[in-house]
Amino acid sequence: MTSATARVLLADDDHASRAGIRMSLAGDGFDVCAEVDTADAARDAARRSRPDLCLVEADLPGGGVGAAASIVEALPRTAVVMLSASVDDERLFAALRAGARGYLLKNMDPVRLPPALRGVLKGEAALPRQLMSRVLEELRAHEHGRHASELSRLGVQLTRREREVLEHLDRGLETAEVAELLGISSVTVRRHVSAILRKLGAPDREAALQLLRPPGA
Repeated sequence: MTSATARVLLADDDHASRAGIRMSLAGDGFDVCAEVDTADAARDAARRSRPDLCLVEADLPGGGVGAAASIVEALPRTAVVMLSASVDDERLFAALRAGARGYLLKNMDPVRLPPALRGVLKGEAALPRQLMSRVLEELRAHEHGRHASELSRLGVQLTRREREVLEHLDRGLETAEVAELLGISSVTVRRHVSAILRKLGAPDREAALQLLRPPGA
């Protein structure tokens, strides 16, 4: 990004939160070119205004992570940073998989927001310090998958996406929750689940997860 002022799309259904963020960015090299309060509106506004950066609330009505994934796919030059009111590992990792370049807490010091976003526009990641260790742990686990040893023992090979779906199922998430976190449709999640069950020779999800429990567990 070479222009002096970065154009920002702000997607958050909390009016007060949007006002606070707008004040934090005012006069600091950023121009809020659009404000929306739903996922669909975020997608439409991003395609229409083509901002340099999108700030998307993780709990945005309609699915913040799904909106982020759509924006990244449609506008690869636009940086997406998620905003969240709380530390949430699941949403953090889902956002990163969707292509977000950052995940910031809404209670952060407002003074730190502009430099964090300038860093994102330069290619840096913007992550809260308290989640950095979890990100490193997740990256190590994701390299082979949490169920790598059990799948190897069973002689079963899953695709990367199937492993992701399986790990979310193991955490007790429902189809709609997995779809929202991965930025895909519920139909696609069910298709992956069917493939997992077929490969494991299991009649249902619970049976599949039981197969992957270490012997004696």
